[in-house]
Amino acid sequence: MKFISPKTDFAFKKIFGSIHSQNILISFLNAIVYNNQNIIQSLKIINPYNPGVTNTMKGSSFDVKALLDNGSTVIIEMQILNVEDFEKRVIYNLAKAYGNQLDAGQGYMMLQPFIALTIADFVLFEKIDKMITKFRFKEETELFNYQDELTLMFVELPKFYK
Repeated sequence: MKFISPKTDFAFKKIFGSIHSQNILISFLNAIVYNNQNIIQSLKIINPYNPGVTNTMKGSSFDVKALLDNGSTVIIEMQILNVEDFEKRVIYNLAKAYGNQLDAGQGYMMLQPFIALTIADFVLFEKIDKMITKFRFKEETELFNYQDELTLMFVELPKFYK
């Protein structure tokens, strides 16, 4: 029997982005994002399309987008090829998704944290052997976090050894 690769958009979305696979997604996110702690108890899979605010703004779509029970939103993308300017695209998508939370007149206190989780089938960070990397805003010399609103996470599949 042949199986479809979970790296394809269809299979990835079926495994992690289906209403029937919420428990799989919860387990996966608890393992990757929260270091095997059972932080997430429930989540809601939401529309992964992230339109531009205006007709001229670039739209984007993610493989999976979920609202976590702690109010955070996670956007997940499976990326097979290291396309040109990939690193900029990841930052753009996170910033745009974060900024699209507010409608005119809403206060900034309505903003909730966002996590962009990218699963890459290529090596992004050649100088380190770590499979999972996590980035946040940090003060340059004292290394303290500036708000934990935006998190970029990468899972580099070639660095995974069973």
